[in-house]
Amino acid sequence: MKITSVNNDLVKEVAKLQQRKYRDENGLFLLEGDKCIQEAIESGIEIEHLFVMEGYDVFNNIEKIETTEAVLSKISTTTSAPKTVAVGKQIKQKWSGEYKKVVLLENIKDAGNLGTILRTSAAFDVDAVILYGDTVDLYNPKCVRSSVGNLWKVPVFELKDLSQLKEKFGRYEIIATLPKSNETVWLKDYIPEDKVLIMFGTESSGLSEELKKFATRNITIEMSDRVESLNLSISVGVMLYKIM
Repeated sequence: MKITSVNNDLVKEVAKLQQRKYRDENGLFLLEGDKCIQEAIESGIEIEHLFVMEGYDVFNNIEKIETTEAVLSKISTTTSAPKTVAVGKQIKQKWSGEYKKVVLLENIKDAGNLGTILRTSAAFDVDAVILYGDTVDLYNPKCVRSSVGNLWKVPVFELKDLSQLKEKFGRYEIIATLPKSNETVWLKDYIPEDKVLIMFGTESSGLSEELKKFATRNITIEMSDRVESLNLSISVGVMLYKIM
């Protein structure tokens, strides 16, 4: 199959997947670039459409749509369009109830941060990640790209209220990552329990009061007084290196 017009109906529909509304409505999302697409295939993601630059020999075991740079630019979200763009089917994870090391992210808006955190979580064998509150879409193209193929290596769940957290994590040690105070302990002095939920908030606002009260332990990363705070994804990496 070959498509060369940016006004093709399929091209228009695929371009809509740059917006969360259409991703949610159709249960689809964009995959940009060879590595991202290959990782998705190996992780069992079903590929609905695969657009490939004319003459580019790749993914020979999948039906391809040969196309032009103009079309790839229209459906891609990157500054320079990759030679391959695919449409994948979103997956819905099922809660297994066997997760011991879990990361919770509250109200995270930066898709790049989320993707990096998912990559870091996979590197340190986190069992599951919880997106809590008003958090960026897991299938945001920037999140998919910044996870560098690790989006499907850790189960990710969306929870919206405290009652769901209490139901699933009532028997866990609940860790709030907070600035230093009389109620926090240094990360270097912390020894995690067998089942732990580690909660992170935004760089600007931190965790909500609701989640601070939900916590059973408060942890602070020790660092120089010359620096006010760390980037969220860096903080997650430091915490997970210690705990995992």
